[in-house]
Amino acid sequence: MEIRTVDEIREEFLDIYKNNITREGSDKLLEYLLSSKSDFFTAPASTRYHSAYEGGLAQHSINVYHCLKAYMERPRVQEVYGLTASDETIAITALLHDLCKVNFYKVDFRNSKNDQGVWEKVPYYTVDDQLPYGHGEKSVYIISGFMKLSREEALAIRYHMGFSGIEDKNSIGKAFEKWPLAFALNTADMEASYFLESR
Repeated sequence: MEIRTVDEIREEFLDIYKNNITREGSDKLLEYLLSSKSDFFTAPASTRYHSAYEGGLAQHSINVYHCLKAYMERPRVQEVYGLTASDETIAITALLHDLCKVNFYKVDFRNSKNDQGVWEKVPYYTVDDQLPYGHGEKSVYIISGFMKLSREEALAIRYHMGFSGIEDKNSIGKAFEKWPLAFALNTADMEASYFLESR
C-alpha cells in the first residue's frame, strides 16, 4: 500500500467524517482531534506491525472505514444475516475505533548499524500510555466525553479486537452474537491490518 502524506490522509478523513457524522458533539470531538492536544493525524497505528509510520493511525482508520462499508454492502450480510447500519454508525465505529491510540506512542532512538556497518541512532516508535484504560473501552471512554454512542456502537468499538484481544473469550463471543456490528468491525479491522497494511 502506498504511504500518503499526512495532509492527504487528513483531507480524506475529514471528508468522510464531515459527510457522515453529524451527531451532537461530533464537531467538538473533531476539534479535539485537530487540536494540539491530540496527535491523531501524525500518530502511527502501531509500533512496528501495521501502519507504523507518521499518519498511520488516521490512515488505518480510513482503511477500516472502507472495509466495513464494503462488508456491510454485501448481499449475504444484508439478506441472510439481516445486518444493517446507518452511514453515520459505520463512520463512527470505523473512524473512531482506535482513539485509544491518541497520544499513546512516542519516538525514541536506538543504536543500529547502517549499510556501511557504522553505528548510528535511528528513531523508532515506543508505547507511552498516559491513560491505561484498556483498548476498545478506552476508545469508547474518549468518544463518550464528546458525543453519545448507541449501545451497539459502543460494544462494536469495545470488542473490535475480537479474539486477538486479552478479554475473556466468552464475553467476545456473546458480544458478537448480540451485537453483530462488533463482529463486522472486527472483520474490517483485521482485513485492513493484515491485508492492506501488513509489512
